[in-house]
Amino acid sequence: MSQAIYLTGITTTGTPHIGNYVGAIRPGIAASRDPSKQNFYFLADYHSLAKNEDPDRIRESTLEIAASWLALGLDTDNAVFYRQSDIPEIPELTWILHGMTAKGLMNRAHSYKASVQANVDSGSRDPDRGVTMAQYSYPILMAADILMFKATRVPVGKDQKQHVEMARDVAQRFNHHYGEILVLPEAVIDDSTAVLAGLDGRKMSKSYNNTIPLFAPEKRLRKLIMKIKTNSLEPGEPKDPDDSTLFEMYRAFASAEETAAIREAYADGIAWGEMKQTLFEYINTHIAPAREAYESLIANPERVEAELKRGAERARALAAPYLADIREAIGIRPLG
Repeated sequence: MSQAIYLTGITTTGTPHIGNYVGAIRPGIAASRDPSKQNFYFLADYHSLAKNEDPDRIRESTLEIAASWLALGLDTDNAVFYRQSDIPEIPELTWILHGMTAKGLMNRAHSYKASVQANVDSGSRDPDRGVTMAQYSYPILMAADILMFKATRVPVGKDQKQHVEMARDVAQRFNHHYGEILVLPEAVIDDSTAVLAGLDGRKMSKSYNNTIPLFAPEKRLRKLIMKIKTNSLEPGEPKDPDDSTLFEMYRAFASAEETAAIREAYADGIAWGEMKQTLFEYINTHIAPAREAYESLIANPERVEAELKRGAERARALAAPYLADIREAIGIRPLG
């Protein structure tokens, strides 16, 4: 049986937060050290263009995200770590796949349908108001990301499963026309992966402005944790840990034994201020060693750039010959 190939993309549209860490970065780094797996990790900077991000912010986010993965110990000798825009074969494959993608399939994309519904709900006469072609055909670029490296497993959240299914649909249609060239991927959804709530109790998300940056300086980290929303129960009153953002965050970082001890403290009526201080100290101790490495990388971006260029060379060594096979199959060939 051939080796499974895993591929993970990170869109360069924000600063990594602790929700990103426990949900994607931490398991991704553990997987990068597994010699039985072939792992690809990429910075999806072309995808960020679909969101019309500020150019300087895209560059800043690219540096922050890459530095985060490197500081936390991504094994770039075992895994391939690259920037999407350094692989020209990806946009070329994207255009090739456009020829195999039904418009009706794109009409069913969740993000596009949500934009249309928002326009309808607002009373706009144009259901496509504000929709760019980058947003509309986003799933085709994602399909190219996946198919370019013959990925067989794509770890995603439930909200991204549709994009992997679309990549399969496009690949099947391509193979029907041109032969068994593209590898069909499967979505990998880990229901045990932690999804953290943010400062206000909603899912931690940049769009809600409720995040805790992963490498926030110590004083800011404490200030943000002290702002986490709690209920009005007094010290000494038993508290429900399963309805507590503070407990959820602690559990995402702590061992089973440490979590059990805090659960008992909730039953004994731990004060919210004490719990916030405990959470701050635990997360700060956990993050501090990597924070120092992260700050060093941010101050020396040429080190990050060198790692991405090295990864791009490894990625292109695989992408270029594969794209040549694809071009041959579709009839874009030398004439003599």
